[in-house]
Amino acid sequence: MELTNEELNERVALLKRFRALLEQQRSKFQEYLTVLEKQQDSISKEDPESLLAHTELEQQVVKNLANLQKVIVPMSRMYKAGNQEISASEQESINKIQNDLTDLQNRVLNQNKINRDLLRVHIDNIRQQIQNFKNPYKNNRNVYNQTQPVAQLVEVDA
Repeated sequence: MELTNEELNERVALLKRFRALLEQQRSKFQEYLTVLEKQQDSISKEDPESLLAHTELEQQVVKNLANLQKVIVPMSRMYKAGNQEISASEQESINKIQNDLTDLQNRVLNQNKINRDLLRVHIDNIRQQIQNFKNPYKNNRNVYNQTQPVAQLVEVDA
């Protein structure tokens, strides 16, 4: 099957766009991994403000990754459908990026598991502290709830 010049240019453009999207996804996963590593430090230091900031940043990165994935999936299908005419070097380049992505995804999952475990331990410690908390005023009677003796007879001298 002979490709026209126009079809060849379309496939080259598709390949370039697909590679650019994969590289963008790889950089987002790298950013996500960095956020998770910093989040681990915040958990270890018990810094709630920093942990909250990292969690919000994490949510934004995950949202960006989800949006990017919506574009990559159809591009991947188109790439696989037309990859017979792609050069070996281009194929190798795409495979390398995809392997990097797989490695980054595994590292992100591992870091996420570490963070969840740290948070679980931290939450258990806080629960234990709450259970061990003794209220010093628990058995004291409130001054305002006590009844005061009231005089029943009034002596009037005239």
